[in-house]
Amino acid sequence: MELVFKALADETRRTVLDRLRARNGQTLRELCDELGMARQSATQHIDILVRANLVTVVRRGRERLHYLNPAPIHDIEERWISGFDQPRLRALGAIRRQAEEEFAMTTTIPTYVYVTYIHATAEQVWRALTDADLSARYWGHPAVSDWEPGAPWELRRPDGSGTAVTGTVLTTEPPTRLVMTFEDSPDEEREPSTVTFLIEPHESIVRLTVTHERLANVDQYQGIAAGWPAVLANLKSLLETGDVLPAAPWAMGRAHG
Repeated sequence: MELVFKALADETRRTVLDRLRARNGQTLRELCDELGMARQSATQHIDILVRANLVTVVRRGRERLHYLNPAPIHDIEERWISGFDQPRLRALGAIRRQAEEEFAMTTTIPTYVYVTYIHATAEQVWRALTDADLSARYWGHPAVSDWEPGAPWELRRPDGSGTAVTGTVLTTEPPTRLVMTFEDSPDEEREPSTVTFLIEPHESIVRLTVTHERLANVDQYQGIAAGWPAVLANLKSLLETGDVLPAAPWAMGRAHG
């Protein structure tokens, strides 16, 4: 938390976060142009934001794209805000979200990026992502596929009523990278979105970055933004403690949203 508050204390760094909130996935050159400062100065500020986990850098070919990571802000809200005056804050939040949604309808839907750190090996995380029994525990649905490029995959409903999500495996590089299409509304006529899992080991931990691209609309973005943190929190708990969270984390959104 000290790194987060230090990063947020500077006006320039808050401006960087505002720029990424308005248009996620910018290169360093784009951020420098928007900030009107030298590359070296901008890099210093961005490095502080990266160390605080407020910004995530994703390599795309030769480019380094910068994404706003909401996890630390969410932690601050949970620790210092959620227990105080929630009804009034929820009402104000609903007004703000409605205004933002109306504005977002006229803009490009951003890419969603979420980063979490897990005390596990890359092989353990890979197995959790691709094993039907493990995914059924932390996701509530078994993820079924042979995980070869071009193969179909699906999240099967536990009651046997069909599938919750379907898609196609695009890239498999065990145990560090998995890319697949993601179709959560097969009845709607729209192109599938794409999910990339990047697993980066470091000593006894891994950094898991989930990048969800080509989202169709605001509703899908909001569903994805609410769903991934809950799923990944359950995954992290399972790998670090041997068990999932005592209550389904996605249920909190329905109860308190």
